Amino acid sequence: MKIYTKTGDKGTTSLFGGKRVAKHNIRIDSYGTVDELNANLGLVRDQDLDKDSKEGLITIQEKLFTVGAILASDPGKSSNASKIPELKADDIRFLEKEIDRMNEELLEMTHFVLPGGHPAVSHCHVARTVCRRAERICAALFNLEPFDEKVLQYLNRLSDYLFVLARSIAKQKDADEVKWIPDTSH
Repeated sequence: MKIYTKTGDKGTTSLFGGKRVAKHNIRIDSYGTVDELNANLGLVRDQDLDKDSKEGLITIQEKLFTVGAILASDPGKSSNASKIPELKADDIRFLEKEIDRMNEELLEMTHFVLPGGHPAVSHCHVARTVCRRAERICAALFNLEPFDEKVLQYLNRLSDYLFVLARSIAKQKDADEVKWIPDTSH
């Protein structure tokens, strides 16, 4: 299979279903940002993490391929629906259960925390911010061309998961959580 097709040489690409759109189309931006998020999750997974975290991240990365496929589908082609995997409510519940599990072992949040403290924590925060950007772009797309609402729910929950994962990793690595204390002296 050739990697290059030359069909995008003039700034267009095709959606599942064959429709050609500009590469700067918001739909392309949405699933491109989800792909960027997935790559960042690979970087998080490549850190020295516990087995549960690594397995959870693999599950999430697989679901992000589903999210990307949903976003890459031509909204005008209902025949695509049978070829694209579904995102399920259980996928969202998986994130919620993981958040709850990790939160049970963490101190209660009393302040915002500055991202950082350990490379694995920092990578997790970068992934979280990319997730938030993906969510914003997908929300804008949803207003133009609605798709399965579970995509927005999944991305929203995933950013929460990544924040809690960052805190969990910080605890595992015995990294300091630096509290944000606003300067109110002016």
